[in-house]
Amino acid sequence: MRTTVRLPDDLLAQVRRYAAETHRTLTQVIEDALRAALGRRKGAQKRRPVRLTTFRGSGLQPGVDLDDTASLMEVMESGDAPPRR
Repeated sequence: MRTTVRLPDDLLAQVRRYAAETHRTLTQVIEDALRAALGRRKGAQKRRPVRLTTFRGSGLQPGVDLDDTASLMEVMESGDAPPRR
């Protein structure tokens, strides 16, 4: 679809430079910027908290940190699970 967009000269110059530096078209850069702006807007909407269901036990085992993927992978690959409660 074609449309006309009015941009300040300095902004258009910045976008053209960025497009050239990244080997993309002006249209691609503008599309990406619009998608990013709309994505931030969606992310700001309130979401219900997620409740994860666990089976057999009462949650994570001691010593398991889901934010530390390297140590989590090490535990999973070695088979040496932390002691159960």
